[in-house]
Amino acid sequence: MAINTTSYGVPPGLEYLLHIDHIMIQQQFEFVEAVLGFETANRYKINDKLGQKVYYAAEDFNFLTLNCCGAIRPFTMRIFDNSGREVITLRRPLRCDCCCCPCCLQQIEIQAPPGVPVGYVIQTWHPCRPKFTVQNEEKQDVLKIIGPICVCNIGGSIDFEIKSLDEEFVVGRISKHWSGILKEILTDVDTFGIQFPLDLDVKMKAVMLGACFLIDFMFFESGGGQRPKLFW
Repeated sequence: MAINTTSYGVPPGLEYLLHIDHIMIQQQFEFVEAVLGFETANRYKINDKLGQKVYYAAEDFNFLTLNCCGAIRPFTMRIFDNSGREVITLRRPLRCDCCCCPCCLQQIEIQAPPGVPVGYVIQTWHPCRPKFTVQNEEKQDVLKIIGPICVCNIGGSIDFEIKSLDEEFVVGRISKHWSGILKEILTDVDTFGIQFPLDLDVKMKAVMLGACFLIDFMFFESGGGQRPKLFW
């Protein structure tokens, strides 16, 4: 899965990811949501490990789905570079959030540039823990993502391990960082870190961004009365 170190074959806008092995994603505080309780479209800053802004992300706004469907809502997340150019688009369809029903598994499509799929993250049914399969643009399985049985850890990080396809080796992780007791209780403003191999295919790095947003909405988004929960 080594990447080409030239710009050949790299979707426009993903050059930023070529020499990055760690990304921080920070959800922005929404005053109206915190005070009035109305769900608002999510916005995020995406930085490298030195704190320099790489991208920013904005969810397409739809008042009906935001406040009727809550955290299970379908969404289109648009990721922009520092010049304001949309470089990645994430699309999550509407599906019921029920781990007991294998026909209601969650998924997200990652496009880079917009309109060109580069990968997918598909929830894999498991009776007691979150599991996902990462696929490339040809819908071939590439990696696995496996989370803990309990996605709640007061005072610590919650790690979703990125593993090889045979689940023998950990190659990275998506971590939800503890934000402090008040912020965790009163808001759904979350901070995530993504670690992956430096030489991971740059398209798969973009797919890891999609995986992070899907995990955020499934387990940590408070819309619809949801809070961090057991996988059950």
